[in-house]
Amino acid sequence: MSILTPNLRQAIQDSMRAAFPESESQVARFYAMQQYHLGWRDAELMPAMVDPGKLLRPYLALLACQSVGGRVEQALPLAAGIELIHNFTLIHDDIQDVSPMRRGRDTVWNLWGLAHGITAGDSMLALAHLAVHRLQGVGVPATVVLEVLQRLDETILAVCEGQYLDCNYEGNLSIAEDDYLSMICRKTSTLIGTALSTGALVGGSDLATAQALYNFGVNLGMAFQLQDDILGIWGDPKLTGKPAAADISRRKVTLPIIRALRDSGQRQVLADLYRKDTITDADVQSVRAILDGTTIQSDMIALVKRMAQATREVLMGIALPSTATASRARDQLLSAVTSLLPLAG
Repeated sequence: MSILTPNLRQAIQDSMRAAFPESESQVARFYAMQQYHLGWRDAELMPAMVDPGKLLRPYLALLACQSVGGRVEQALPLAAGIELIHNFTLIHDDIQDVSPMRRGRDTVWNLWGLAHGITAGDSMLALAHLAVHRLQGVGVPATVVLEVLQRLDETILAVCEGQYLDCNYEGNLSIAEDDYLSMICRKTSTLIGTALSTGALVGGSDLATAQALYNFGVNLGMAFQLQDDILGIWGDPKLTGKPAAADISRRKVTLPIIRALRDSGQRQVLADLYRKDTITDADVQSVRAILDGTTIQSDMIALVKRMAQATREVLMGIALPSTATASRARDQLLSAVTSLLPLAG
């Protein structure tokens, strides 16, 4: 799924490239590793063009800027910084999850080792800050740049808290639903909300409007993650690009599993399956059967639908300019809800 025009995708990536310094030969390979992760180089570190993914967060930042009366050009350095922050988290996630592949390609650490993977992620965070500092060069007031940087740093801390909790909860079959929701809010939703709120600030909005757009983004992010929980168990591999029931194979404790462990009459059988050292294809089918014997799937889909509608209502309740550009941006934000949440209908 792509919700950006090719020109806008290129503009975001050009702004990301601009954050990279002119490097000396001794460290050129170091930056090339990061560019590999971003899809700009192949495994031999030669120039390449690999699909960078949705670029969702920078896209939302640009739309938020436009929706309050700002221009895309104002927010491109912010969009670049947000996408670099997201990729910093992915590089480190791959290490913590011991994931050898991402989007069908070897991960940075898998190609060049843990030490280089950690340093590449750290560097990408620094590059993200440098990208955002370039806002001053496109006319954004210094006070706004400082506010944006503070919000981004607070968000990075929240994401790290979420990752800490995610690692802490691994293998824990007694996670409370509220604790799980708090974790995914930190790890996934907060950055989406901040992309929208900082985009609005760069576009000249007041704090109340920025906060309302933040709330819209957090709601969208929560619904998006819960939809992912559904697809990780019941998704069609042809549509998701992942193996069937991939989350069960990895013994991920997502919300459907949490609810089954709490409510299913076969909760003990489910717990025993999840505690096994290795889980076979037959075990995966057994877990699916337990879940399919409940209303969890339909309940989860209904929850995503309610959250999608609540997300739309938050956006429609925000007083935004009535110019053609701002109205079009609001419509595109509404369309993004539909595009990102197909299960909501």
